[in-house]
Amino acid sequence: MVVAMSDEYVDPSGNTEAFRSFATNAPQEEQAPSKLPLIIGVAVLAVVLLALTLFLAFG
Repeated sequence: MVVAMSDEYVDPSGNTEAFRSFATNAPQEEQAPSKLPLIIGVAVLAVVLLALTLFLAFG
């Protein structure tokens, strides 16, 4: 004779209230840092190098 075992694991998708609790308490991902300062720095460096090259070529 086989006796059914109790299921202790509760699937959050099986119950609307449990799923909503699971979805609202899920850990939030951190946003990646902005790349804008890097882009601005590279642009400024390019302008400085271009100005230096032009100054040395025509100076």
